[in-house]
Amino acid sequence: MAKKKKQSLKKNSGKVKIIPDHRITGVIENHDKEISSWRLFKIIGEFVNGYEFLKKYELAASIFGTSRLGFHDKVYKDAQKLGYKLAMAGFAVITGGGPGVMEAANKGAFKAGGKSVGINIKLPHEQETNKYVQESIEFNYFFVRKLMLSFASEVYIFFPGGFGTLDELFEMITLVQTKKSKPIPIILVNKEFWKPLLDWIENQIYKENHAICKKDMDIFHLVDTADDAFLLVKKLIGIK
Repeated sequence: MAKKKKQSLKKNSGKVKIIPDHRITGVIENHDKEISSWRLFKIIGEFVNGYEFLKKYELAASIFGTSRLGFHDKVYKDAQKLGYKLAMAGFAVITGGGPGVMEAANKGAFKAGGKSVGINIKLPHEQETNKYVQESIEFNYFFVRKLMLSFASEVYIFFPGGFGTLDELFEMITLVQTKKSKPIPIILVNKEFWKPLLDWIENQIYKENHAICKKDMDIFHLVDTADDAFLLVKKLIGIK
């Protein structure tokens, strides 16, 4: 009886098929009602418009961080302060264009009389362009926006945030690690927030499991305040 059951399970297991096409088709069909070929043209158009929009900024800094307001006031004050300092130094300050840390950084750039830029995404909630953005572009597709943000600047600065911020951070680290991007400054601001994650990366990913190299830990820099971040930007970019 046990032998027959085993044979039956083996026979049935051979019939189980996972067809990725079904899942992909489902995602596409649920995204919107456009015909797929027209969606391709729409995506290409967003890439072209994005590059045309960004190429006018000769010196730029991208600032990432939460769109929400759950963090301590210091996080937002530091983002505003850094946006101000960068704008005064001649940087266009580029954010995702939304609220929270993004708005704080744009506010700093705006108050400095500098270029305050937003690269926004159309979402059903939470992501309206903040009032301190002077020049902006909006995308329908996350992956297009992400690529634009990844190649927009000379320095990338990350304040505390959620999944979106972490996604952008690991995207940038991976591009540098795999040499798909030239080495670029990646700066994490706020030690209290970032150090537990960096300790986990060092201990679990590097030391315990050897999934990355020691030199990969040098791709990013950790600082505690806006002043520290600005001094490091000046050092890494070579501005006075």
